[in-house]
Amino acid sequence: MRIIIAPDKFKGSLSAPDVAEHLEIGLRSVLCGLEVERIPVADGGEGTVDAAVGSGYTRRTATVPGPTGVPVAADFAVRGNSAVIEMAAASGLALLPGGVFDPLGATSRGTGELIRAALDAGCTDIVLGVGGSANTDGGAGLLAGLGARMLDGAGRELPDGGAALARIETIDLSRLDPRLAAARFTLASDVDNPLLGPKGAAAVFGPQKGASPADVADLEHGLECFFRILANAIGTDAVAAVDAPGAGAAGGVGYAALAVLKAARKPGVDVVLAFTSLEDRIRHADLVITGEGSLDDQSLGGKTPIGVAAAAARSGVPVLAVCGRTTLEPESLIRAGFAQTYALTELEPDVSACIAHAGNLLVQLGAKIGAGLNSLNGKKEVFHV
Repeated sequence: MRIIIAPDKFKGSLSAPDVAEHLEIGLRSVLCGLEVERIPVADGGEGTVDAAVGSGYTRRTATVPGPTGVPVAADFAVRGNSAVIEMAAASGLALLPGGVFDPLGATSRGTGELIRAALDAGCTDIVLGVGGSANTDGGAGLLAGLGARMLDGAGRELPDGGAALARIETIDLSRLDPRLAAARFTLASDVDNPLLGPKGAAAVFGPQKGASPADVADLEHGLECFFRILANAIGTDAVAAVDAPGAGAAGGVGYAALAVLKAARKPGVDVVLAFTSLEDRIRHADLVITGEGSLDDQSLGGKTPIGVAAAAARSGVPVLAVCGRTTLEPESLIRAGFAQTYALTELEPDVSACIAHAGNLLVQLGAKIGAGLNSLNGKKEVFHV
């Protein structure tokens, strides 16, 4: 029997590669002669680089400024002239020193420098996954990391962060890395918010990054100023991008990517499934196992397990889901494409214990799945929904 294990991370607990490894250990503890292929996947946020490395990319590391300017070692992935960059690795919430929010000062500069590292590696086809960011700076930091300068009325360079953009009078793009002109960018994001307004980057996502109502107002003002100055500098591309779906992603980094880098926005899971060639690899499998930490209503909006289930369905391969917990009714899980769903909370009702001991519990779930397969004697059609 050939099984594909293609999970997303269990957030706060295990990476996708770790989830796949523990499930395989459990499966092999009860099944002999098993052929297993692990394909960790993601939705464009955290874990996207792991998914690329699991599909043949080479992991690289660059030291870049973190969201508060403190240097961090950020991974990215390279294969030939292609690169996969995960914004969370350079500018993510998880990198805030001491976990202390910095809504007004956090920057995306490190992500820009990570793009520059990919250009240094000879890459011209760059995927930018933008989940998990700490900043609300409209991508001004990203552009600064690529050579742009944000200047006040006296010609002084502004400090990083969204609040400082209220003082922007000029943006100097003359020093942007010239290699950008020959590069093609894909913005991997499920966020369809515009840059500004009640559904924009500051209003919707600022509070998640520690912004008070007063901070949100300051950040919105800064983004408005940045938009006006960038529109003066580059014209219609900046105007068209401000209301484009995805402009509000990652504190407005989506806006800079669309307006200046001419990125094409695609759903994160679709981008990951493409560079992992998941659908081709599923085609000759007998069973697919996918999952994530929590299967809930948000999952149904296009998260990783749903994308994996859809890809498997196109090849007629049954899919099982594993998760830490699920809030979905069995009928919803079946409609989503999962023949059966297994949750860690079936073994350990305490969610905090599930998070702490997810590895061991996943081994047990893998063994439970394997025992079920053993009893079916390889009749995969039993799993079809």
